[in-house]
Amino acid sequence: MTSSFTPPIRTLMGPGPSDVHPRILEALSRPTIGHLDPVFVEMMEQTKGLLQYAFQTENSLTMPVSAPGSAGMETCFVNLVEPGDKVIVCQNGVFGGRMKENVERCGGTPIMVEDEWGKAVDLAKVEAALEQNSDAVILAFVHAETSTGARSDTKELVELAHRHDCLTIVDSVTSLGGCELKVDEWGIDTIYSGTQKCLSCTPGISPISFNERALDKVRNRSSKVQSWFLDLNLVMGYWGSGQKRAYHHTAPVNALYGLHEALCILQEEGLENAWMRHQKMHNALKAGLEAMGLTFIVDEAHRLPQLNAVSIPEGVDDASVRSRLLNEYNLEIGAGLGALAGKVWRIGLMGHSARAENILLCVGALEAVLSDMQAPINTGVALGRMQQAL
Repeated sequence: MTSSFTPPIRTLMGPGPSDVHPRILEALSRPTIGHLDPVFVEMMEQTKGLLQYAFQTENSLTMPVSAPGSAGMETCFVNLVEPGDKVIVCQNGVFGGRMKENVERCGGTPIMVEDEWGKAVDLAKVEAALEQNSDAVILAFVHAETSTGARSDTKELVELAHRHDCLTIVDSVTSLGGCELKVDEWGIDTIYSGTQKCLSCTPGISPISFNERALDKVRNRSSKVQSWFLDLNLVMGYWGSGQKRAYHHTAPVNALYGLHEALCILQEEGLENAWMRHQKMHNALKAGLEAMGLTFIVDEAHRLPQLNAVSIPEGVDDASVRSRLLNEYNLEIGAGLGALAGKVWRIGLMGHSARAENILLCVGALEAVLSDMQAPINTGVALGRMQQAL
């Protein structure tokens, strides 16, 4: 007889998911009601308004896709990219590569602008690509690259795109709620995110937002959107404005309770306060790690506070350290991806995980494990530096 599954209690400080706030866990357990129930429809409207606050937008099409962040990405591409469209895609980590895959699967032609992993997207390279491809219709890039912890200049990239009459698709999976992001002020046309990072919600929902410029392209396509489930022309019958709803799919009712609660928590804290908290916790983590002699791969000007890629000391086995942290301290940190596999740890300070007690645990546990492995680090100094920073 298989028994009920009871997960261990972990401290999640990897690239996501982050620790889920207890209020959100409680919200998930509330009674399930129908996805067309008038009370649920009212909550849908509130959720859209709360997402508009989080994204800093007044876009009427701001909503959660009933699937994880990868589906939010796909929603943007399948609705905007038609066969033959030329799309300039910036890649400075893993997730720019996924954008390229989406363009190809939509029948578009990706024009790649590649930068070294750990660097921000190079504005000059993007401008050159736009000038050399005057028939391009979209510029796609990652605001906060989860695989490296690098932040690119979204405002400048959007301005470049618009000067060359291109729409923009922006990945904000790791940035929403964790660092400055202003959809309307920066002129972002389409954007997608995830719930499991700085919103501290469970995985499985993807907030998106489209402005009217982007929706014009969606409404005036010459071909059908290749995905029935993600076709916004259909989905908006369910998530559109007003109380009348047309059935499209059965929404993840309880998961949306969780998102609603997460967004209420964000609103209560205040968006700018949340950005400041993530930065403060990063400063403390940085103080502790640098006191130990560890280094970051991203220069400070382009470094995300909520996702920290830290170089692994010479001679230290990546997997062994992460395994000991998990088994001895119930602490999860992330491995490097792609070109950075085995070279970096990714330490997340996202949402409810971005707390002083978590950072003290993380640095203390890391120092204990590395010291036991006789790694070349400084011992006995990190805690004092972190306390000063806090």
